Amino acid sequence: MSLVDFVDSGALPVLETAMKFAARRQEIIAHNIANIETPDFRQVNVSIAGFQRALGEAVEKRRSASNDTAKFELGETSELERGPSGELVLKPETPCGSLLFHDRNNRDLERLMQDQAENSASFRVASDLLRTRFDMLKSAIAQRA
Repeated sequence: MSLVDFVDSGALPVLETAMKFAARRQEIIAHNIANIETPDFRQVNVSIAGFQRALGEAVEKRRSASNDTAKFELGETSELERGPSGELVLKPETPCGSLLFHDRNNRDLERLMQDQAENSASFRVASDLLRTRFDMLKSAIAQRA
């Protein structure tokens, strides 16, 4: 098994994908916050449940593959796709149920702050787990030398 095969197996690609999703979603949340008082601005977001479902399906597909070197491939949804060079591309949609103000803006600062805190925590957990995996890898390499 090569180093590339090791890095592309197990939890590493899942954690990397979760971090990429959180980073892209943070850009969307920041854009919503920056335009909180812009007339006619509609806040957008992506479905966390949709991402988690696609992530779970990708993990199950890799687990059910007959060979040990099956690649981790995240499926596409209406809000999630892979770009031409493999990057994660989010296509946010307008959330339902938001109240429109007199300036036709659907601002909800409390919800945005909650989304930002939850998203930040998701990114932090995934990055801590990824760092732990790399620390174990470095430890194994150091003991072998």
